Amino acid sequence: MSKYVLALDLGTTGNKAIVFDKQGNTIASAYSEFPQIFPKEGWVEHNPNDIWETALKVIAIVIEKVGAKNIQAIGITNQRETTIIWDKKTGKPLYNAIVWQCRRTENICKHFSQFKKLIKEKTGLFLDPYFSATKIKWLIDNVEDVNKKVKSKDALFGTVDSWILYNLTAGKCHATDITNASRTMIFNIKTLEYDEELLNLFEIPRHLLPQVFPSNHLFGYTNKKLFGKEIPITGIIGDQQASLFAHGGWRNGLIKNTYGTGLFIMTSTKSKIYYSDNLISTIAWQIDNDVEYALEGSIFVGGSLIQWLRDGLGIINDTKEVEDLAKKVNSSENVVFVPALTGLGAPYWDPSARGLVIGITRGTTKEHIARAALEGIAFQTRDVFEEFVKTTKNEIDFSTLAVDGGASKNNFLMQFQADILGIDIERPYITESTALGAAAMAAISTGFWDKNNILKIREIEKEFKPKMDNKTRKKIYNKWLNALQRSLNWAKD
Repeated sequence: MSKYVLALDLGTTGNKAIVFDKQGNTIASAYSEFPQIFPKEGWVEHNPNDIWETALKVIAIVIEKVGAKNIQAIGITNQRETTIIWDKKTGKPLYNAIVWQCRRTENICKHFSQFKKLIKEKTGLFLDPYFSATKIKWLIDNVEDVNKKVKSKDALFGTVDSWILYNLTAGKCHATDITNASRTMIFNIKTLEYDEELLNLFEIPRHLLPQVFPSNHLFGYTNKKLFGKEIPITGIIGDQQASLFAHGGWRNGLIKNTYGTGLFIMTSTKSKIYYSDNLISTIAWQIDNDVEYALEGSIFVGGSLIQWLRDGLGIINDTKEVEDLAKKVNSSENVVFVPALTGLGAPYWDPSARGLVIGITRGTTKEHIARAALEGIAFQTRDVFEEFVKTTKNEIDFSTLAVDGGASKNNFLMQFQADILGIDIERPYITESTALGAAAMAAISTGFWDKNNILKIREIEKEFKPKMDNKTRKKIYNKWLNALQRSLNWAKD
């Protein structure tokens, strides 16, 4: 019996491979960055060959440490929405990968603005450059090589998981999982297939598209030449869904928040799709025939606010100092910091909002500003939480927030987050929740783990329980909402 499961975590700035044993211990890991390409303002690209070569490199490093014969399965998780089109015959990319962050298709989105409602109803997504459909259209309309190969049916499209799967299997497998398909803006989350009306709308031919499978599917085997053995690839899941899965996101009333550069908040809504004007409705995962849906809210500025306190404002030398600074005062003394440094994401979606610090007096110190900044991160999470409650019409009793990401290690932030939400927070020992989610999906497919194993592996390092009374909670949250209103539409003109 093989001893390990391997998770391949395909990120936006680099790729990571982690090998887990039966108890969930990390046995080997490797990470490799790849270059970011910025051809014009607002454009973001990657070289698909860089993504493949770094993925291959990190897998090879960990396999050398543990031996290919000891790997039972590989699970893949990835940056979602990033779009790659390659030559079906040669396997070579026809253009750089257009990254999820890229805004080049804003005019295409404007062109299709009358179809916003139709797109939301079918896909659960906003009409936005973030998603894959307008990126595919841009490539077909603007890159001669792509246009030619699409017309001759010699081109293939995929998100990053598809591209890596295709290469790992030496071109035998052109597929994706349902979570990644649900981020393309051409996949109907009700019928669970590509939508003919949307394909016609964006003029995307079906022959370009990867086959869609459940997240816990046997997608294929690695080419024997790569690692000396064919290793089954038995799980694929988008990165935020993987994180939710690692936290046991199928549990009732659980929300997960990843405190990274931004904040990525997600909850499973089981078999029901809830629609919101301010949140994404998406697929959490499909295991065998069971599909779970999710609500998702993305906030632009999270941990990057702490970096700004260091690099922009210069009030700390190291991001770890911010907690000690915030704890030196008993309150922010009515100072409120709205972290709209790059506009506001969910639930406001105002790109013209700007950062604001209000309530400053002669007695305000850097300690007050540091504390207000951390509180601002927590308030933003409360805003999305309120939207979850409103959208689900109190049909879900949200009782626990599971956390991961760099800023989740800040105890002051986590306690204040529990206080302002009024619910418990769980912080597990394993912070690599995205990789753990991919490993778990692959492991469930092969019987290496089951859901109970995952919850046992995910040992809680610290719990934070709310200590604030309702009256205080309401008062300071209302002050936040008042400040936030003043930051909206600031850069509109």
